[in-house]
Amino acid sequence: MLQIRLTLLMLMACCGIAVAQPLVRVSGVVYNERKLPLSQVTVSVLGQTQSTVTDESGKYTVYSKSESFSIKYSLLGYLPQVLKFNTHSGVRLTQDINLFANINELEQVNITNKQNQLSNTTTINIADVTSMPMVSGNFETILKTLPGVSTNNELSAQYSVRGGNFDENLIYINDIEINRPVLIRNGQQEGLSAIHAELVSKAKFSAGGFEARYGDKLSSVLDIRYDKPDSNQTILSASFLNTSLATKRIFKRSFFLAGFRYKNNSSVLTKQDEKGSYSPHFADVQLLYQYEFSPKLSISVLGNLNLGQFKLLPTNRETQFGTLNTALRLDMDYTGQEIDDYQTFGTAVTATYAPQPNLVIKLINSYFNTIEREQFDITSNYVFGKTGQGLFNHSEQNKSTGVYYKYGKNNLNTQIFATELKVDQNFNNHLFSWGLKLDQSHYKDQLNEYSYTDSSGIIQLNANNKAFNNIVKAENNISIKNYSAYIQDSYSLSNYAELQLGTRAGYNTLSGQLIISPRMLIAYRPNSNNKILRFAAGVYKQPPSYRTLRDFSGELNTSQKAQSSYNTSLGYDYAFDAFGARLKFTSEAYFKYSDRLIPYKIDNLRIRYLANEVSKGYAYGADFSVGGEFVKDLISYFRMSVMRASEDIIGDRYIQNGQIIYPGYMKRPTDQRLNFSIFFQDRLLNSPTYKVHLTAMYGSRLPIGPPQTPKYLDKFFIPSYKRLDIGFSKDFLDDVAIHKPKFLDQNFSSVILFFEIFNMLNINNTASYLWLNDVDNVQYAIPNYLTGRQFNLKLIVKLKNKT
Repeated sequence: MLQIRLTLLMLMACCGIAVAQPLVRVSGVVYNERKLPLSQVTVSVLGQTQSTVTDESGKYTVYSKSESFSIKYSLLGYLPQVLKFNTHSGVRLTQDINLFANINELEQVNITNKQNQLSNTTTINIADVTSMPMVSGNFETILKTLPGVSTNNELSAQYSVRGGNFDENLIYINDIEINRPVLIRNGQQEGLSAIHAELVSKAKFSAGGFEARYGDKLSSVLDIRYDKPDSNQTILSASFLNTSLATKRIFKRSFFLAGFRYKNNSSVLTKQDEKGSYSPHFADVQLLYQYEFSPKLSISVLGNLNLGQFKLLPTNRETQFGTLNTALRLDMDYTGQEIDDYQTFGTAVTATYAPQPNLVIKLINSYFNTIEREQFDITSNYVFGKTGQGLFNHSEQNKSTGVYYKYGKNNLNTQIFATELKVDQNFNNHLFSWGLKLDQSHYKDQLNEYSYTDSSGIIQLNANNKAFNNIVKAENNISIKNYSAYIQDSYSLSNYAELQLGTRAGYNTLSGQLIISPRMLIAYRPNSNNKILRFAAGVYKQPPSYRTLRDFSGELNTSQKAQSSYNTSLGYDYAFDAFGARLKFTSEAYFKYSDRLIPYKIDNLRIRYLANEVSKGYAYGADFSVGGEFVKDLISYFRMSVMRASEDIIGDRYIQNGQIIYPGYMKRPTDQRLNFSIFFQDRLLNSPTYKVHLTAMYGSRLPIGPPQTPKYLDKFFIPSYKRLDIGFSKDFLDDVAIHKPKFLDQNFSSVILFFEIFNMLNINNTASYLWLNDVDNVQYAIPNYLTGRQFNLKLIVKLKNKT
């Protein structure tokens, strides 16, 4: 307790003495040649980390740490401009500027500008990813601080949105849909996500009500862009947990991006209750090359190789759980091992053609091959019982002994080929978009796993091994084709209102089902320009996938139909000035009704569908956030989400005391009623090159139940998720630094050292449960805890461009 109090006092002291210390502020409006305001213009201070984008009315505010500096204004479709400034500390400047269209730019300004203006998405500040303390190192960690997103596992890149599961989220990189592995069971086994943070130039996220141009999933969209860089760059990041290297090169008619990452989180895993030899190794290489054959035609090639192996030789486990009055303890001794391999190879070729201004045609061909292998053969002898009358009394009572055995040898090979045509054209005040896509997925799956629990401590098997339970033995070989098309139009109803109408159509060869998904978004901007009111409504349908088809036994339900959801949402954004900075308040209320869902159970990261069942359900809630530069130059934000998600499995019933009972509506496994998060950044008063980065998360409890049991028995709960991570950084080459190391200043443009404390309060968060029986056949849920307190050092350097 003393250590926790001292840590909290240090945190409060660091945050308490930090204040804002702006030098020069530049504000203004960016117009086009017709004096119309431009939104989404990137405004960056060259040689510094400060940048922003203009809002819907073209306004911007950016801060410089030095008195002499240059600001660059850039937007796709326009010629960039650079303005030089030479002023005094503390000055507040107003600078309006006009940008002129570049007729040779492939992605024309009218198209890009309209797409950015009218969308139900949140723009992610890329700089936050570097400074945010995160144990997984994955880009998706930043999503878990956004409204509508729920999480309870810091080791994973998986997330759920507004009552949906991990399977219901779309991820795109340069318009290419990314697919995730299927067999991963827990965050220990999960390695590097598909997104290399240092290559990302733009990122947008929608928690619902997204456009028809995006695919057929129920919950959310993450849209990532790897674009042409402004200059040649080389970025190296190294820490105790992972290492990454990224390089960006510009040539006369082309550019090249390359990234390498390596991750080994064994130092985190060895502190868990399950002791043993952990050997997790994960690495990936990503490449993007784009060549412009002419001002109208360019070809880009994206390649990705992602490798991972998780190996565990467990030795023993000691877990204490229960309450202060009834404390329990589990001791396990292991023999055996677990080896999991994951390999993903992907490539995509994109041809972009602009035969005339304001018309862009894209043809995208992609291929992904994922090989997943998991092998485990582990026997455990366990003893558990009460440890006395309280948590601090360790005299053991009422011992129960037993044997737990699990075996598995599973192999899944997934191949996905997709070809897609996308067309965007601007007609005066309309942006007309349409597209066609064919994707073919092939799955070859071999399943062989079973487990056994003997609370008597003696295993007795007959010749047919009938003592084993949870037997899964199957071989599946299946191909699924999806044909889809979309059409949408975005246009202005008046000077203050904009409307977007679109629809998707799809046909799945497995279900033989034609699905239609109309969608609408209307935005109203009053004359004040600091408010936006949005209303979205639409139908979202998700065709059967291999994961939804496979039941607990490994058998496939090939007669399954698409899941469907009817969504409505009402959002309100308000920008205002407070605390000496420009802040933004966002809010959105939503209701989702589903007349056809596939119910499921979640065990850590494994989604286990009840493939032969169908349910109806609903989710409703509200998301709130406020963010901005509470401290100049550093963005912070606070968010809160409330939500309820329930479903009713059609036709389910059971008999109790001779009566038929219909369970009715039950909580969905993602029914997390309350989520709250903070990402706060600050500077030290007397040493502004030192910064503090704090992330705090709270997620209320989640329903869960024993495996292999009906969902109406899921009346147990995973406790609420609570976590506090903090990082301290020193920017050696910050512009406000009085003395810069000469060697560093000559060779690097940025050198930042981070000291991070993960799970600073050392809270035992629960990821899942191990279900064991005592001698009286009473079942207990033994918690599998997540990571404890961990310290980390991280160094990020950017080489100076001397060309």
